[in-house]
Amino acid sequence: MSQLVTGAGAVASVGEGVDEVFRALCAGTSGLSELRGFDRDRYRARHAYEIDDRPAEGGDIPGRATAWLLRAVAEAAAQAGLGDDLSRVPVLVGTGLRELRSAELAWCDGVPLDPGRLHFGPALRARFGAERSYTFSGACSASLYALALAADLLATGAEDTVVVAGVDTLTESMYGLLDRVHAEPPECVRPFDRARRGVLMGEGAAAVVLRREESQEESREASREESAVSGAVLGRLRAVSMNCDARHVTAPDPDGIAEAVREAQWRAGVAPGDIDLVLLHGTGTLLNDEAEAAAIAEVFGRDAGAPLMTAIKSMTGHTSGGSGLLSLIVALRALSSGQVPPTLGLTDPVAEAADFRFVRERVEGAELRLAQIDAFGFGGVNAVAIVERAGAAAGAAGAGATGVAAGADGRAGT
Repeated sequence: MSQLVTGAGAVASVGEGVDEVFRALCAGTSGLSELRGFDRDRYRARHAYEIDDRPAEGGDIPGRATAWLLRAVAEAAAQAGLGDDLSRVPVLVGTGLRELRSAELAWCDGVPLDPGRLHFGPALRARFGAERSYTFSGACSASLYALALAADLLATGAEDTVVVAGVDTLTESMYGLLDRVHAEPPECVRPFDRARRGVLMGEGAAAVVLRREESQEESREASREESAVSGAVLGRLRAVSMNCDARHVTAPDPDGIAEAVREAQWRAGVAPGDIDLVLLHGTGTLLNDEAEAAAIAEVFGRDAGAPLMTAIKSMTGHTSGGSGLLSLIVALRALSSGQVPPTLGLTDPVAEAADFRFVRERVEGAELRLAQIDAFGFGGVNAVAIVERAGAAAGAAGAGATGVAAGADGRAGT
């Protein structure tokens, strides 16, 4: 049984709130700027996709990730009709680094730090009365792992409503690590382009409210007073798959990715040809993009050129643990509006993605029913979600739309 998404919230370098973030992405707005959080003269790379919320006088402050998480959850809960009382609703948070930046500031600059604030439970309890909050550190697929666990809670009947969130902030240790592994310092994120140099980190938080979809019999039997509070239905979560191929610490395995894609589609009861839109993981790294493209090409086969494909990290940077859920929210908006954000900086796709129908300019008027969201992390921690447009009728949907780059042979994205 699918689950309903009834609320969504987002904070990113390109905007505050789902509406603003989606408008900015569709307009091709990049959150790229010169590095603000720490001394950029220490690194070869000088840019990142940061949220501009530090004091005007400069310097970094602790607790930024927690603040974004609370804002994203508040937006999602309000839209779902839950308000500020989550005392009876579990909150699952996916993250890569939690509040590591706060720990860095305490160690390096002597900024006061309450160790209890390094995880999000106390803040969620203080703000929303959330008594049950759980944090999952699954690298860059963390928020989709949290989504899968939420879907299990609903499917088993253990819960009727779950809040799922993802958040990460830029840390100096991670920035420095990436700076040292790149052969050349990247100036921006260019997913799937042959000239890409690597990834730059971004900041942000995303949250959704997931509700169990009642069967017709349950719906008839449930009274108005007994029914769970519900907001507008933003879409349906058809399935989430997750695996850990454990092939390599940092090098992604196309076989593990392909397995996750196949399982998600199998769980959703769909075929590759049914997918109208793919929100690619698309980090712009030398290994990930080719591995993801090879896996998608293998699974989709002759249908690889059918769905629209885009990678929003070209505008948000790599928002790490929260990236999968942010892409899912964008996918839901795309399904409902017919608008699809472009992939910036993509001019010459890698060979593995030669047949893909990349969105290079904003798409409008697309008739979309099903979307796939990819998220893959260090250690082969893979997750893939399938979502469906709210109120969509059964059957395949075409993606006839403007804004898709076509190749000389008539196939888009070549």
